[in-house]
Amino acid sequence: MSDEMRQTPLFSTHVSLGGRIVPFAGWEMPVQYTGILDEARAVRTRAGLFDVSHMGRVDIRGPGAGSFLGRILSVDVQALRTGSARYNLICNLEGGIIDDCIVYRLGDERYLLVPNASNTAAVLEWLAEWAPPDGRVRIDDVTSASAMIAHQGPQAVEMLSHLTSTEVAAVRRFSAVEATIAGAEALLARTGYTGEDGFELVIPGGAAPEVWAALMDRGAVPCGLGARDVLRLEAGLLLHGNDMDASVNPYEAGLARFVDPDREEYAAGEALRRIRDRGPARELVGFRMRSRRIPRHGYPIMDGGRQIGEVTSGGYSPTLDTSVGLGYVPTGRSPVGARLSIDLRGRSEDADVVALPFYSRKRSA
Repeated sequence: MSDEMRQTPLFSTHVSLGGRIVPFAGWEMPVQYTGILDEARAVRTRAGLFDVSHMGRVDIRGPGAGSFLGRILSVDVQALRTGSARYNLICNLEGGIIDDCIVYRLGDERYLLVPNASNTAAVLEWLAEWAPPDGRVRIDDVTSASAMIAHQGPQAVEMLSHLTSTEVAAVRRFSAVEATIAGAEALLARTGYTGEDGFELVIPGGAAPEVWAALMDRGAVPCGLGARDVLRLEAGLLLHGNDMDASVNPYEAGLARFVDPDREEYAAGEALRRIRDRGPARELVGFRMRSRRIPRHGYPIMDGGRQIGEVTSGGYSPTLDTSVGLGYVPTGRSPVGARLSIDLRGRSEDADVVALPFYSRKRSA
């Protein structure tokens, strides 16, 4: 079970409101409701709901907030338009990944940073270490003051459109708007972690049960963190703590497109430029098993009877009806099409290196 699955969110879905499963404070979020595979299929074919209130939410504002974040984040946040978002990495001075986050620009000098739940404390500590000493930039952890619901799937736009006057279909990918959803004020962001279209809603905590219930009434299926992990793996999306951590740099993890190391103000820039220029010694690859056996985190990756790496994530893909995995191997050792073997508790099973992502949704013209 990943670190993310172990978190206790602000809300849960263990109580009934008018016969519907809805969030309620004080319980632990389940790994599954009706079943991981059924929930994953619901997201791929219809729409699912995830209570992701455990994800961090950090409000950063004040004169110089943009330039401050420019020292911390791997992307140039000051180049973002108000209302837009960007996936980014927070790296230490050696180039290791402290966390991967989404940052939203909500105003001229106001940003919302969404770190992973288990890394929120480390991110807050890193922000405090680099904060301007004059106090003009405020850093507020607002996680406990709000809830966060992910509404994901090909029918998410249609379902949500019945609950708001905002033209949700016009919200661009990686953009956010303020909206009223089922009577609740919300930040509506067209982002997610499943490989499907959809939204993430940041709403007042007390409004979470009613918003959740309203989306269920439109046909959305409650989903646990087990389905979330299956879906993100199918989409080739990395999980911090499994596929990357402070011992991994963005170039090894295949995340170079989310790094701009040439900015003078960027604290990790020197280390990342050095890594980029010499090239990483290892790389993350995706593979498909030739059998139905499932590769697990930590299993050795073998080539010619020698271990060359290890699995970082693995599981059964209900969308593709096959087992898939991610793992690090020496750079250039295992190109797409190469055959590897995975040591599954002493039994060797063949796998083929494939291009990522394993699954891509069909996009409308």
